[in-house]
Amino acid sequence: MIRREAEAFLGAVRFFTRIPVPAWVGHSAEGLNRSARYFPAVGLLIGALAALVYLGAACLWPKPVAVLLSMAATIYATGAFHEDGLSDATDGLGGGWDKLRILEIMKDSRVGSYGVVALVLALLGKFVLLCELPAEILPWALLGGHALSRFASTTLLYAMDYVREDLQSKAKPLATRLSSGALVVAGVFALAGLLGLPWQTAAQGVALAALATLWLARLFRRWLSGYTGDCLGATQQVAELAFYLGVLAVWQR
Repeated sequence: MIRREAEAFLGAVRFFTRIPVPAWVGHSAEGLNRSARYFPAVGLLIGALAALVYLGAACLWPKPVAVLLSMAATIYATGAFHEDGLSDATDGLGGGWDKLRILEIMKDSRVGSYGVVALVLALLGKFVLLCELPAEILPWALLGGHALSRFASTTLLYAMDYVREDLQSKAKPLATRLSSGALVVAGVFALAGLLGLPWQTAAQGVALAALATLWLARLFRRWLSGYTGDCLGATQQVAELAFYLGVLAVWQR
């Protein structure tokens, strides 16, 4: 039981990051489906990395430099996995006029103007928001933002259908609905990432992230009748930004 759950967690770590995992961790569609409950736990891991890099860098350089290095560390650790999804999803939804064309554009490895604009705005927006947060809560915001945003993506696995049929899609192994129990486990990890923040701050961040997720889910359902792996990446990025917006709104009052 313990080994099976450890394998599921490490499978999620391998799928979403560049962090090495033991060779005994298997790789299969069934294994990745079991790993889905641990996606927010991977967010906790990446958020902790971001917070540690920020705290270390802040001892040597000004806050904007520390934030930039923190962002660079998370992008390197994840291989820009979610940023790639945001770019592809934006290109598809921006340039496609029907479901088949949108999916075709998403699968194209080239980056279009919509994708470039989305990436620039997302990275610049994250940098500005984090720089504006008070230094004492910034590490906790990073932890909460990374965990909660991955839970936001996980809710799409639970509530929507996967729409690709090609076997080459990188998200194909995740193409099943999550069980209610697995969603609860994922929610516990997301909640754990929020414990370092004042409850009013966490609540407003969660509220904006939830609104962003609902808006994207409605968009995906309307145009695609479901989700793709790129949609999950886009949801993670937008929900993370929305969370930081909510947190900052409390501290700007």
